[in-house]
Amino acid sequence: MRAIFGKLLLNCTAFVRNTKLSRKPFFFSIRKNIIMSESNEYDSCFDNPRLVIKKVLAKSQSEGNGAVVRRSIGRHELRNLDPFLMLDEFSVSAPAGFPDHPHRGFETVTYMLEGAFTHQDFAGHKGTINTGDVQWMTAGRGIIHSEMPAGEGSQKGLQLWINLSSKDKMIEPRYQELLDEDIPRAENNGVQVKIIAGEAMGVQSPVYTRTPTMYLDFTLQPTAYYHQAIPESWNAFVYIIEGEGVFGIPNSGPVSAHHCLVLGPGEGLSVWNKSSKPLRFVLLGGQPLNEPVVQHGPFVMNSQDEIDQTFEDYQYCKNGFENARYWRSGY
Repeated sequence: MRAIFGKLLLNCTAFVRNTKLSRKPFFFSIRKNIIMSESNEYDSCFDNPRLVIKKVLAKSQSEGNGAVVRRSIGRHELRNLDPFLMLDEFSVSAPAGFPDHPHRGFETVTYMLEGAFTHQDFAGHKGTINTGDVQWMTAGRGIIHSEMPAGEGSQKGLQLWINLSSKDKMIEPRYQELLDEDIPRAENNGVQVKIIAGEAMGVQSPVYTRTPTMYLDFTLQPTAYYHQAIPESWNAFVYIIEGEGVFGIPNSGPVSAHHCLVLGPGEGLSVWNKSSKPLRFVLLGGQPLNEPVVQHGPFVMNSQDEIDQTFEDYQYCKNGFENARYWRSGY
């Protein structure tokens, strides 16, 4: 989505209890798999559990053209969490939206929770992302596109920005698009998980993650609990969509919707739903790139010189932005 980036020159214009994780790796290797056959609901079951080390409430802010989003990662309280650059929870009604805007140097992952968004770009790619669908877009060397609500009422979803390594920042753009019915799911003992990227309950996603990433959408019914292994070298966080849950250790306080929870180091995350209503959250983890991050709105590179070059490329429609000279989405 279009981040506020000043005035661009527009000439061209785990497992669940009693369930064993698969030992087959999927774009990452988990140090060990754990079986919780003899634990009880108050055990974390990890020798070194991941605890919540920072809690950020996603606050509303204006974005795009008349749209409002709740941003957690990307605010001054949490500028980024390598390799993650931004997370927005959006709820947008027409005519508001995100008309033509550029990207370079990272990936955007759009996950529709309710309603639909239409998408089109300057290379001729277009389509609709419906409820439950995922669009994984690698902007690479450059894309200009629009994202607009496709229907009446509020269209809701999440958009995540994932950084690309220096060697991948100038690759050709590409898309991975998953329909809701094609995204794998698993369920056990009151826990449902949708595996957008990575692995859970022995089920793997088909998504290729250039920056190694897990993206899991969990729903825990009242009294359910769950333990998910996470590669120990990765950074990870939780974003709560609805309900409230206990994360990390069983005696920590419950946390409610619209909070982003940054997890500390450890083997994995334990979660308990001690409330009377379902808990829904996404768990995201990624391998840190450990590279400099220089960001100017929708451009993310490794140095200021590269950002300056990106502005020049965008202004003069070159080095990846050639199609911008003639293309308009109509919004």
